[in-house]
Amino acid sequence: MPRGDKDKYTDKQKRQAVHIEESYRKEGVSEEKAEEIAWSTVNKQDGGGKQSGSGRKKSSL
Repeated sequence: MPRGDKDKYTDKQKRQAVHIEESYRKEGVSEEKAEEIAWSTVNKQDGGGKQSGSGRKKSSL
């Protein structure tokens, strides 16, 4: 099981991880590996758990 406390993630991030994990489970991936891939994907997309809004994403002005 991946390390770390999942309390730092938003509800949306948690829902995304569950959805991704379920998709991998349907493809026959083990539960542990599916969870690992799901949280890795969420981290890659959002850069981890809750973060302040200031400076989180830079606009291309």
